[in-house]
Amino acid sequence: MSVSRPAPEPPAGPEAQEHQRTYQVRTFGCQMNVHDSERISGLLEGAGYVPAEEGDADVVVFNTCAVRENADNKLYGNLGQLARVKESRPGMQIAVGGCLAQKDRDTIVAKAPFVDAVFGTHNIGALPALLERARHNDAAQLEILESLEVFPSTLPTKRDSVYSGWVSISVGCNNTCTFCIVPSLRGKERDRRPGEILAEVQALVDDGAIEVTLLGQNVNSYGVEFGDRGAFAKLLRACGSIEGLERVRFTSPHPAAFTDDVIDAMAETHNVMPQLHMPLQSGSDKVLKDMRRSYRSGKFLGILEKVRRQMPHAAISTDIIVGFPGETEEDFQATLDVVEQARFATAFTFQYSKRPGTPAAELPDQLPKAVVQERYERLTALQDRIAAEENAKQVGTTVEVMVTAAAGRKSEETGRLSGRSRDQRLVHFSVPDGAPVPRPGDLVTVPVTSAAAFHLVADPATPADYSLRRSRAGDAWDRSQADSCGVPAPAAEGAARAGVSLGMPALPPRR
Repeated sequence: MSVSRPAPEPPAGPEAQEHQRTYQVRTFGCQMNVHDSERISGLLEGAGYVPAEEGDADVVVFNTCAVRENADNKLYGNLGQLARVKESRPGMQIAVGGCLAQKDRDTIVAKAPFVDAVFGTHNIGALPALLERARHNDAAQLEILESLEVFPSTLPTKRDSVYSGWVSISVGCNNTCTFCIVPSLRGKERDRRPGEILAEVQALVDDGAIEVTLLGQNVNSYGVEFGDRGAFAKLLRACGSIEGLERVRFTSPHPAAFTDDVIDAMAETHNVMPQLHMPLQSGSDKVLKDMRRSYRSGKFLGILEKVRRQMPHAAISTDIIVGFPGETEEDFQATLDVVEQARFATAFTFQYSKRPGTPAAELPDQLPKAVVQERYERLTALQDRIAAEENAKQVGTTVEVMVTAAAGRKSEETGRLSGRSRDQRLVHFSVPDGAPVPRPGDLVTVPVTSAAAFHLVADPATPADYSLRRSRAGDAWDRSQADSCGVPAPAAEGAARAGVSLGMPALPPRR
């Protein structure tokens, strides 16, 4: 579909022919959106675009989320700011994709007629063609598919990090949670073949990554589509046989489908990290029923008990919604009780957001904002206390930290670097005088000297308290920096590509 509207003329003359068009991707939403944005970047670079280093880009792509109520306001606020920029920049283009585009379709073009392309969650690969058509036709291009065109992982990727990567194992969701709009936007669950997943993991490792995170709306229901309910545990174990892969994580599982074989695989596979994100949503069995979450608080706590029995030091995080329609003070107290028992390392807490098109939006007893806000503040105060107490238990221990490129807010002031421990805790650490400085992707072993609710601090007193292990991922970081500067860098040792040992049953091709 195209929508006619006046479009500024692109630059003309010799200077335009020499200009390589630049792009910028702005991402709102979950890890799935972040991974989709890597695909969008890969597609654009494959079409000849280059990242905008500074200033305004020739193409700005918004990859949107529709889960939260303020997603609409955030998008249109950003679009409004860019409208003025576009007026002064002939040839500039704006595209909107993702969940909000899938949901709102024509509304985006109606509210923002200066947008050049709108695409959905099922046809990311169409973006370069839509931009070209919009430029050629001087008309906005809207293309929304109702079912998946190609599995996103078959598209080219520009990864945000050389030392770690996302790997989608499935897309879509078969659950019917009353608060969630995701199934209607991303469709029914589609599972990738295990060999395809492991081949992508191997390719990431061959490129220098030492950490992968397996992604899906419900990762532990992986395999249901092709009739193997034990497939996710087998996939975790197969990741353990990939040489050079040091850290494996996954998100997000669903408590109703979480089985003991997955816990066994986590505990027995050397590179699966002692960290689990397990969405609770509510501690009230009544609210869970109203949410159409097919588990109850007792089962949830039972899963955590089993995990900790096999992995005593596992860090467990969660998602919680406050103020679901009909939630009473008694219901909310049940959530506080479960949080107190669960001892989460981290919790992502949200105030209930009424989303048109979801069953919960039509429920009676929608709660006043003031009530929801007050409960939210009580919950976050409780969780912050628990997180601080759990982190305080880490003081005096020694942790292995994978160094990241991102620095802490006070890094210039403190001189500390940052990274993630095996259980995914954020660690800010200092390098003792005279000790070697790590690169992003390298691993350091340091003593935890203090803690706060959201991070650990490690300040080794002497070089003897600090250990650095230079890694293949750090070598990959060096190469990426050299490539960006046009300077040749030596290849990492052992860079020859190895075959993939799948360790999983062969499956017939999908018809």
